[in-house]
Amino acid sequence: MFKYLPHTEQDIKEMLQVIGVKSIDDLFLEIPEELKNLDLNVPNSHSELEIFKHFNNLANKNKVLIPFVGAGSYDHYTPTVIRHLIERQEFLTAYTPYQPEISQGTLQYIFEYQSIITELTGLDVSNASMYDGATATAEAMFMATNSKKRNKILISKTMNPNIISVVETYAKYREFTVDYINEVNGVTDIEDFKNKNSKEYAGVIVQSPNFYGIIEDLSGYREVLDETKGLLIVNSDISTLALLKSPKEFGADIAVGDCQALGVPMSFGGPYIGYLATTSKLMRKMPGRICGVTTDTDGKRAFVLTLQAREQHIRREKANSNICSNQSLLALFVTIYAAVMGKKGLKEVQQNSYNATHYLYDQITALPNFSAVYEQPFFKDCVIETKLDVELINEKLLEKGFLGPLHLGKYDNTKQNQLLFSATEKRTKDEIDLLVNVLEEL
Repeated sequence: MFKYLPHTEQDIKEMLQVIGVKSIDDLFLEIPEELKNLDLNVPNSHSELEIFKHFNNLANKNKVLIPFVGAGSYDHYTPTVIRHLIERQEFLTAYTPYQPEISQGTLQYIFEYQSIITELTGLDVSNASMYDGATATAEAMFMATNSKKRNKILISKTMNPNIISVVETYAKYREFTVDYINEVNGVTDIEDFKNKNSKEYAGVIVQSPNFYGIIEDLSGYREVLDETKGLLIVNSDISTLALLKSPKEFGADIAVGDCQALGVPMSFGGPYIGYLATTSKLMRKMPGRICGVTTDTDGKRAFVLTLQAREQHIRREKANSNICSNQSLLALFVTIYAAVMGKKGLKEVQQNSYNATHYLYDQITALPNFSAVYEQPFFKDCVIETKLDVELINEKLLEKGFLGPLHLGKYDNTKQNQLLFSATEKRTKDEIDLLVNVLEEL
């Protein structure tokens, strides 16, 4: 049964009369008869109930696992209220408002999202969001090279290799040079940075907490960069800034990263949302949309998209970036999450994640075949070395219903026996103890 019939028989008859044909088949006379009415072996249509059962059966084939892996994608809890709100038809739309001031509600939540980002990073201004943390980092590189008129950038080797890969791809086609700062004991080698830094480089990109979950000490970078007038770009999981020092406190010029940990589901790797914040001085070099607040002709508060002349859809040839969109729906997602949790809630979530990861670390490193790698402060990722076969470990964990740690040997041949574990506030003591028991039995 059809839910909607667009044309009645009378409607069809009248339309055929207007265009001067006798039947609908006459509209297709140019198509050879041998090509018409072919047996395409297409299955019969199904009812809504049958379709629901079919996809439910497919979904039941999935195995639900308890994840103990992070590395940039974290299993944080998503409050139920968020989905109910973002699925409202005012928000959940494919329409891009080319007269954005008509959509005051949309602009208001974008403005509030920007306010949340600036409060967490400590910087002056944020854009309306980026596609993800990796592309945000690449765009920050463009900002630095554009503002400094230099075509080289320094990146710490302790940064997530997937982010580095994206930055390298962006740099290749802009003919920028990416050079690397060595790691020492799991953190950026500050002495190597001092030796390599020069006026040839637009700046440096560092990550904290870094790929290994270690909290980097970024004090001292600002002084080194001031000598060459370079920019400090700090990549951080935005959720960790609820507890840690802000990029502003280290003298960062640009702060970037992913907002996925603010309740956005892992969703097999996306869609995610990146953030980018900077100083007032660099605001006109910032990519993407910026929402501002002003007053209308009646003196009432109004939200607008401002400084649009920077953008690719206004000045294609002179634009700082080719991004002329944003992750608006996920910006709303993050905004609602932050509002629901509040300052206290954001801190509690990260404190509980920190505590869970450290309990996990202590329990595993106490086992005979496992040991610590770095004596550094870490947040919600931790590196542990093992004497056992790494593939065997993850196979056994999978059998017991766990998504095991990331094998660092996939990224670095010198780390073939190292694993990157992670835990969030969702991981209970019982779950951690059960995982430790599985490892102990190996």
